[in-house]
Amino acid sequence: MEAILYILIFIMGTVFGSFLTLATYRIPLNQDILYKHSYCPKCNHKLGFIDMIPILSYAFLKGKCRYCKTKISIRYPLIEVLCGISFIGLALGLGINLNTIYTLKGIEFCLGVLLIVFLFLISGIDIEHKKIHKGVLIYGILISSLNIIYQYFTYQNFNINRIIIYLCIIAGLTIVSTLTIKKKAKSDYWISTIILCIILNFFCQEIATILTIIFALLIISIKSLINKILNKGKKYNNKIPIASYICISNVIVWITIFLSQIGG
Repeated sequence: MEAILYILIFIMGTVFGSFLTLATYRIPLNQDILYKHSYCPKCNHKLGFIDMIPILSYAFLKGKCRYCKTKISIRYPLIEVLCGISFIGLALGLGINLNTIYTLKGIEFCLGVLLIVFLFLISGIDIEHKKIHKGVLIYGILISSLNIIYQYFTYQNFNINRIIIYLCIIAGLTIVSTLTIKKKAKSDYWISTIILCIILNFFCQEIATILTIIFALLIISIKSLINKILNKGKKYNNKIPIASYICISNVIVWITIFLSQIGG
């Protein structure tokens, strides 16, 4: 029965992944992500049910739009698979089973799902547009607030002073970011990145946040080195989607924590 539960969790993850591919495309364009029917971005034809089955539709249609035959990016099924795997990893790390899914573990799983959605949205938009969308950042603040409320009523040693300090920092940075003019878009990106790190810190201890930043810097350094080697003597776009690497690094940290808990 638990195998069936995890299959359902994986399927749920792929459905979320399918939604996230839509959201990362539409949010930067300020398009509706809830009510507007899915469509092919090339021919604008509305997609039917058979066109939107996670993973399977891509395989059945051989990676092409059923209407205009335009090639569909591999990132769509890839995100669906990665999201499904992330859901399973979260469930395994929390020890979700038929007995615990209706306990506090179930609430923690839901909060984890909200965090995964946030990480995928930040990463997807940043990789594609090299920016951190303010609306997604606000969503991150909201879900971190939910996690704070959960921890406050659940953990006896909850440090409210730490939370107040971080909330004041976020408020201050948000005000500064709001007042930032377009000419200072680069500084606005860095302010948003700092807010991102604080949001992630609400879901883990400071040491995990520090490790996240260290891993992100390591990944960025390796990628920059590879780019310099491959593009020696040539110009290349060196604008790095730092926020996306922070999100990827945070996933790595969470996986490490979960594996240590399972091993223990």
